Amino acid sequence: MAPKVILLFSGKRKCGKDFLTDNLKMRLGNECEIIKISQPIKSHWAKEKNLDLNELLSDSVYKEQYRLDMIRWSDEMRENDYGCFCRAACENAADKPVWIVSDIRRKTDVQWFKENYGSLVKTIRLVADEETRIERGFQFKNGVDDAISECGLDDFNEWDVIIDNGKDRKSLDSQLNSVMLLIDYL
Repeated sequence: MAPKVILLFSGKRKCGKDFLTDNLKMRLGNECEIIKISQPIKSHWAKEKNLDLNELLSDSVYKEQYRLDMIRWSDEMRENDYGCFCRAACENAADKPVWIVSDIRRKTDVQWFKENYGSLVKTIRLVADEETRIERGFQFKNGVDDAISECGLDDFNEWDVIIDNGKDRKSLDSQLNSVMLLIDYL
């Protein structure tokens, strides 16, 4: 079964993407699957370097030790095939009506999904002020926070929904409701 809607989430580190998408999954229950573009990247990195995959997939200090090297390697892979990680992440996705892609970072990620799934794709941008992100543990890191993996969608203007998840954020319920409006098959 192909999905009926694909929700692409984007936002900078510590803006709350995982928190929001995890709560959306709880709301949708068995209707959805969370897909992470970073999963195949981190899986490869864990095997190649004999690292703990669960720690790489978490929001941990452990992951941060390897982030810059993973970014560089994944950028090299994308030069040959910009959709390689999108394709790999989708190959393992469960047959659910809603796919939640929680970590879109580049215009080519959006491009790949739109080329392959067309009108099923809906785009959501999470934004948060730097003060809020710092309260959540954000620390600027050269080569990471000024790289395409964090800034590649800064000038992208084709969002279906933009959610302020900073100090002026609406309630979680209100944020989830704004995303639920994109799911028109329910």
